[in-house]
This record gives sequence, structure tokens and C-alpha cells, in this order.
Amino acid sequence: MENGGTRGRDAGAEPGRAGEAGTTRAGGPLRWREAMRRALYGPEGFYRRPGPGAGAAGHFRTSVHASPLFAAAVAELAERVAVALGRPAELDVVDVGAGRGELLTGVLAAYEGPGRLRAYAVEVGPRPAGLDERITWRAELPHSAPRVGGTPTAGIRGLLFANEWLDNVPVDVAETDGRGVARYVEVAADGTERLGAEVGGADAEWLRRWWPLDGAPPGSRAEIGAPRDAAWSAAVAAVTAGLAVTADYAHTRAARPPYGTLTGFRDGHEVPPRPDGECDVTAHVALDAVAAAPERDGRPLLLSQREALRGLGLDGTRPPLALASSDPAGYLRRLAAAGQAAELLDPAGLGGFTWLAHHVGIAPVLP
Repeated sequence: MENGGTRGRDAGAEPGRAGEAGTTRAGGPLRWREAMRRALYGPEGFYRRPGPGAGAAGHFRTSVHASPLFAAAVAELAERVAVALGRPAELDVVDVGAGRGELLTGVLAAYEGPGRLRAYAVEVGPRPAGLDERITWRAELPHSAPRVGGTPTAGIRGLLFANEWLDNVPVDVAETDGRGVARYVEVAADGTERLGAEVGGADAEWLRRWWPLDGAPPGSRAEIGAPRDAAWSAAVAAVTAGLAVTADYAHTRAARPPYGTLTGFRDGHEVPPRPDGECDVTAHVALDAVAAAPERDGRPLLLSQREALRGLGLDGTRPPLALASSDPAGYLRRLAAAGQAAELLDPAGLGGFTWLAHHVGIAPVLP
């Protein structure tokens, strides 16, 4: 965000090895999922702190903050959804993991489609002062979707968008010991780690299906993504008609990082992950597993952010130099926009994000 570079790490980078752990503030080491939950979402957690510079806004920069062109592209996507839904009088636009409401603010400003937008920000942190009154602030998804005979009876009609949300859904970390057995990694508040119990039950099944460690050398790691699968399933289930999209740094089974991706961010810099509430703790998403989780009709679509944004009209082409003579101010505006678009489309940066889209009851509007 304002103070730093984009989140994400080299997926092949190796975190510190697990050793003897100290104690957490609660008195003992915890598995990473619980430690991450407390550090990010507890009463004094990273995402619950009020005030300027607190939470994510003061620590890292996302696509939303790179350029208003990102919000304009999401507004274009909302317009396509509205048309696919038959141009309703009102269209839900839900931002999951809304930060300080920056994306919805931009979407409301850029939207030129049919109908009125009903904007919902889903975020555990406090509502920012001065936020557009048209944005409803919630800690949970709007329009709960109870099921009768397997069919949702109420829910979101429109666009649900989650930008860099799933990477902050807490997960456990597994590491192979000296015998190649996958064990849970336990961590203290200062980031010191140790190996705990052997991974078993549903977690072991998830590893076998999505991130197998059998035969991996000692010290190999995996982030057990089942909680993210469940979180996205609930989000997609809340959409009765429209489109659900999540965008994140991701990997698939064909190219899992051998040492995982767990890392931290503070003051615009990548730091060792410490579940002390003072930094963001994040890990890339096994998005192929997430894609297979929702029990909905239709084929999930995986595509790069570069592909998605280009399909929504974003163009990083520089304006013709001749324009500098005929319209200097216009040339500078278009040049600045081209630079911002190029950053969003850069395959080695923000363009390398992966989008997962679930169309629900509408014809495809992506790519």
C-alpha cells in the first residue's frame, strides 16, 4: 500500500528451519493456524487495529493502491455482470477483505453500467472515518444464503470480489521431519518454531490430494489449505446469481513451492513471519484446491491477472509521441495511465496474480 512494495514472495525461497520454540503470549507454542488467527484477527490483531498507519494500509501495496485503473476494471466487470443478469435495478457488489474500502470507493466512482450499486465491504477491522455512505460495512458476508433442498433461497445478486483475501485466511504449516514424516509446525510469538504432532485426519487427506509430501526430503514444507477451500466455498455459496472472483498470489499442484511461502510484511518490507500482531502474516494460495471446493454448477475459471485485466480493456501501450506536441497535457495523462496499467499487467509483478472466477447462473463474462 502507501508505504511499501507489493506483497508476495519468491515461491522457491526457503523460510527458516523449525527448531526449538519459545513460548507465545498465551504460554506455549501454537500451531500456525491458531497463531496466525490470533495475530491477525484477535482483539489486538493486525487487522483490527484502528487509526492511521494501522493494519494493512500502512504496510503493503496491492493492485487496488497501484492505480485507480484497477477499480475501473472491476467496475467494468460489474457492468458486464449487470448486463448478464438482465440489467437489474440494483446490483450487489461485495468486496471481501475490503481493507479501508478503497476498491469499492473506486468502483462506485467509475461505474457507468445499468442500475444502482449496493456496495458491501466485508472486513473485520473498524469502518474508516469519512467512508462513502453508500458502502455498507460488515464483518460477514451480506444476504445469508440458507438452502432449501440444496437450493439457495437468498443471497448476493451481482459481483463478489476478493482481492488478496485468501492469503490471509489462517492455515497450518506441515514440515517433514528427519524420517520424512509430515508434522505440524508450532510457533511462538517471536517466530521461533518447532515440530509438533504428526499430521493426521482430514489435514493428511488434504495433503495427499493437493500437496503431497510423501518422499519429500526432510525440511520440506506445505501450507494446509483446507480452511481456504472452506472459506471460498462459503463465499461462492452466498452468490445466488452473478460472479464470484478471488485474486491472489497462487500456485498449483504441478508447481508447489518446496519450502512453502509463509512470510510477513511490515512497514513496506518483507520480514520473517512472526505471529505477534505487529506484522501481516501471509502465504500464497493453492488455488487449484480452492477452485475444486465449491459445490456449484459450472466450471471454475483460472486465469492470470494480466489476462483478466486485458480482457476488461486495460492497455499498457504508450501513447504516440506525436501527441506530446499537439496535446502535451493529454500526452502526459495517457503516459501516466499507461505506466500504471503496465504495472498492473506486469507478469513478474501484479500481473502474475491468479484470478479464480465462478459464474453462477449467468453466461461467462470473463475473460
